[in-house]
Amino acid sequence: MTVKEIRTKRLDNRIFFAIFASLNLFSGDMKEDFIIPLNGLQAHQSGHSAHVGKEFFEEFENDQILDADVKVNATVEKSGKYVGIDLDLEGTVTVPCDRCLEPLTLPVDEHPCFSVKFSDTASEGDYDESSGREILVLPESDAFLDLGQIVYDYVCLSVPIVKTHPEGECNPETVKYLCRESPSAASGAFSSLQELLKKK
Repeated sequence: MTVKEIRTKRLDNRIFFAIFASLNLFSGDMKEDFIIPLNGLQAHQSGHSAHVGKEFFEEFENDQILDADVKVNATVEKSGKYVGIDLDLEGTVTVPCDRCLEPLTLPVDEHPCFSVKFSDTASEGDYDESSGREILVLPESDAFLDLGQIVYDYVCLSVPIVKTHPEGECNPETVKYLCRESPSAASGAFSSLQELLKKK
């Protein structure tokens, strides 16, 4: 998924969850932990915390996260019309190893920062290089800010593309099987290539 697609998805989800939160339809939903009310937000700094576990990713229908233990701390600062949000995501996620398919625990250590901009003009947001903050664009009418999609995106982006145990830590039985199968597979492919060259 490209950065543009991620930002578009974030915007769509923020609007969706804000509407439903305002109608009190989030009863029992884990994502409610990440809804921050914007209306009536006092001009000061406030803290919000939540825990992200396996169930959180199941709500996003992500079956590649086998388990999770991530602490989420959000610092929200309001000054006049400015709203700034600093996120701290720290913990671990467990995914299947690409090599042996056994559970692999990976660290999560992400600290994204955002500035909220209110506008009724659709936008994908931007990045402020001077402050190092991503710009979140919300409609003027939004009463809530949903951080659930943002937390999900950043935890998933912290997982490397290639997910393998350090050398020597994979399941030895699986490694034995792979080592036994690899030479024959390579030999079969080479034989097929030789046959193809003979026909030319």
